[in-house]
Amino acid sequence: MVQKKKGDGTPPPEAPAEPKRRGRPRAYEPDVALGKALDLFRQGGFAATSLDDLSAATGMNRPSLYGAFGDKRELYIRSYQRYRDEARAAMADIFRGDASVRRQLERIFATALDIYLSGEDGPRGCFTVMTAGSEAVQDGDIRAMVQDALRELDKAFAFCFRRAKDAGELPASADPVVLAQLASATIHTIAIRARAHAPRGELEAIVKGALDVMLRK
Repeated sequence: MVQKKKGDGTPPPEAPAEPKRRGRPRAYEPDVALGKALDLFRQGGFAATSLDDLSAATGMNRPSLYGAFGDKRELYIRSYQRYRDEARAAMADIFRGDASVRRQLERIFATALDIYLSGEDGPRGCFTVMTAGSEAVQDGDIRAMVQDALRELDKAFAFCFRRAKDAGELPASADPVVLAQLASATIHTIAIRARAHAPRGELEAIVKGALDVMLRK
């Protein structure tokens, strides 16, 4: 038997191929899928958004949706929490800022309008007002979330007005709690009107009028 020598033209044995890494497609990433679900629920609400809609938007079939998020209601609740987290992050620095109370409130309402008027298919308004408020009638968990969202907004506005009163920007007779409720009511009003396609200029005029009333001495 003749042994083959090195360099005789015989190719070396191939190294075993590394196993291919199997990763989830981007559409299956929970954070991305949750964002797409949030967009759908903001646009159509709970009842009008079907599992087929959610599957098409996220790129996930029904078993994958159930495995990642639970049922449709769980996905809705997680979407609502995501909306609240993002809105809170957008507003946090403004509420903590040291600008005059009028300038601070102008920035808060302007940011709110940016959120409410966003959407590829038209203005989507506020998740709390436009869709969660309706679901809160029958669902205790969603109702608790809505109530918490309303209290949180009232407290944030009350902090602004209390600080402004202490700084002499408001009269001694001003009630920060009542003013906070008026500011929250203005937020809810412009959210509804934004969803109804009211132009931004009209909404800004409402905000200006409300601030004139709330901040007069």
